Amino acid sequence: MKRTPKDTEESARRISRRGLILGGAQAAMIGALALRMRYMQVEQADQFRLLAEENRINLRLLPPARGLIYDRNGVILAENEQNYRIVVVREDMGDVDEVLGRLAQLVDLPEDELERARKEIFRLSPFVPVTVADRLSWEDLAAVAVNSPALPGVNPDVGLSRAYPLQEDLAHVIGYVGPVSDYDLSKLQDPDPLLQIPKFQIGKVGVEAKMEGVLRGSAGNRRIEVNAAGRVMRELDRQEGRPGGDLQLTVDSALQNYTQVRLSEESAAAVVMDTRNGDILALGSAPSFDPNKFVRGISVADYRELTENEFRPLANKSVQGVYPPGSTFKMVTALAALEAGVVNPGETVWCPGYKQLGNRRFHCWKRAGHGRIDLRNSLVQSCDVYYYEMAERVGIDKIAEMARKLGLGQRHDLPLSAVNVGIAPDKAWKRENRAAEWLVGDTLNAAIGQGFVLTSPLQLAVMTARIASGRALAPRLIKSIDGEEAEVPPAPALDISPKNLELIRKAMNGVINDSRGTARGSRIVAEGMKLAGKTGTSQVRNITAAERARGVSRNEDLPWNRRDHALFVSFAPADGPQLACSVVVEHGGGGSLAAAPIARDIILQALYGGTPPLEAYPTSQHGTIRTRQEQLQLRDPATFRDGRVRA
Repeated sequence: MKRTPKDTEESARRISRRGLILGGAQAAMIGALALRMRYMQVEQADQFRLLAEENRINLRLLPPARGLIYDRNGVILAENEQNYRIVVVREDMGDVDEVLGRLAQLVDLPEDELERARKEIFRLSPFVPVTVADRLSWEDLAAVAVNSPALPGVNPDVGLSRAYPLQEDLAHVIGYVGPVSDYDLSKLQDPDPLLQIPKFQIGKVGVEAKMEGVLRGSAGNRRIEVNAAGRVMRELDRQEGRPGGDLQLTVDSALQNYTQVRLSEESAAAVVMDTRNGDILALGSAPSFDPNKFVRGISVADYRELTENEFRPLANKSVQGVYPPGSTFKMVTALAALEAGVVNPGETVWCPGYKQLGNRRFHCWKRAGHGRIDLRNSLVQSCDVYYYEMAERVGIDKIAEMARKLGLGQRHDLPLSAVNVGIAPDKAWKRENRAAEWLVGDTLNAAIGQGFVLTSPLQLAVMTARIASGRALAPRLIKSIDGEEAEVPPAPALDISPKNLELIRKAMNGVINDSRGTARGSRIVAEGMKLAGKTGTSQVRNITAAERARGVSRNEDLPWNRRDHALFVSFAPADGPQLACSVVVEHGGGGSLAAAPIARDIILQALYGGTPPLEAYPTSQHGTIRTRQEQLQLRDPATFRDGRVRA
């Protein structure tokens, strides 16, 4: 159809309008490109000039500051100190051996350290920084910095390294950190990129390991500009990481120091627990070690000295060591019998010095026997025959049940390595673990804390705290995290008759304060501070009939590792318990002679908040106690003031 002039005119207008729109869009695009080109060529000229000269931007992780650890009074137990070190990046070094050779001329690097660094450099990705030397002096660091043009890829650096100012005092509690190993990485499904940084330190044992997630923090990063030779030109950007959380422990570092020093001549352990809330105030294990040596890299000679020591300084005996509890277990048997109603407190048992079971005799420690003896005096004088009789009446299953109520045979939830469960055996346990049926003789052995029964010093302290308080206290080691107090739910009352618990507490008072008590020599005479407790001696060898006939060998006549273990559990004050304490001296002989005096001294130190006056001790012991106090090499009290350890 023929188009009219009007249609033609309208069509031309439409085409012109579209052309203008298209042209405008093209102009806008060209304008934007022009502005972008101007921005890149003028305003960013310096940056692109550097890139054109083969400069490049590197992104490097910044390790966060590890969280600090304090005691209950704010004294620092684990801190971070400046560490001057040398870091290299392989992709920036060129000839690695040549650069390392130049570096070795400036800094004293042993050949084995150089070889280790060389292997590390080639094992890791070329852009990953490798620490070649650390803990350098300022002079060494300055020498490397001055010669940096001749050392491509070598960067002087300042980092942080862990330090433990109280050294041996809390080594078993806090533990130590060390460089991440392949074994550490193999245990993780999705390892934190931080762990790829060579020589990055993580907790290896103790609180450092168990609270790693809180203490580590998260990485920051920095963008740096390096030239073609690998030299750092400038830092373009830095984002600091999140530092690790700070921990406050329940331990009292001054009491811990005293406990370690008091134990130092023995292979021993001690635990002090607050009977009001379960706080662990001291957790001693002797001998100890300096954890700083592990952080810095312990020498072969030092490590061999630790591992070959028969006193096992690396083991945390307070939670890891398990021992037959001996007579400290008699409270368990007594409570099981009382709760089962198979005995009343005034009933007496005849002790001729042994109990006959079939053709076997189970002996009392007192060869001539105790004669007629009731519940209270059986604990005061520690008569074995009384407990053989009680165990035969009540049976092992109820004894084991009572042991578990009091915290034995249980794993207590503390952030420590290798916390041992111990053994509170019953019939089912023997079938499962020994593939045999339980015998009556097993029950009699268990009644006095021998046989299959095994407990740790921590468990003995928990048992004592529960008897003293009448509540199912749980031990606690973490007081706060980043200033936020850890919640302590009220401990429920024990499912044990308060009347029966009071009977046991009064008997434990008699152990120390009665004239015939087995621990009378370790009594406290200060007003309102009387001690209550129970001695224990556990055999580590069998005594044959022939030996009994000719006379049992004295501990001091035996090799050290065949002597009996000495144990003592206690609480104070007897009339209003605040503290519970357990002490185990490996192969120490009798509990009354080796363990009880240590426990008394620790308890007094805790009650007085420092060295107790001589008047707290019996007059006849003042000379001995004065000499001991003078000989103990304790830290200066100023160490534990102002929340800071002082050199």
